[in-house]
Amino acid sequence: MEAFLGSWRLVDSLNFDNYLKELQVSFAIRQMGNVLKPTTIIKMDGDSIILQTVSTFRNTEIIFHLDKPFEEHTADDRNCKTVVSLEGDKLVQIQKWDGKQSTLIREIKDEKLILTLSFNDVVSVRTYEREII
Repeated sequence: MEAFLGSWRLVDSLNFDNYLKELQVSFAIRQMGNVLKPTTIIKMDGDSIILQTVSTFRNTEIIFHLDKPFEEHTADDRNCKTVVSLEGDKLVQIQKWDGKQSTLIREIKDEKLILTLSFNDVVSVRTYEREII
């Protein structure tokens, strides 16, 4: 888990608009999501993991324990039953709602945080660089 801790700034985003379209996110919210360069902050408090996404549009925070389901309200207004697991060197987040499932996989490659989002057959890859504070 240590490798993921810190503050990460979005530097590249591939196919994110199509991912949001597949989720049926409104045009206005997709436009905002496509221009923002959010920062993701991952920290620990005891055995709780805190994952914050900070942007000029909307901030979100989830607090969870690995492998334990929790309720997540996403930035695009979905209410999900979510589980986050550490699978090898990947942080795997499974969101389930209304009989649907999206998978978010975070991994560290070349000192960058790579977030791969999948829903149905649509895959988006977002790349973050560590912020030096």
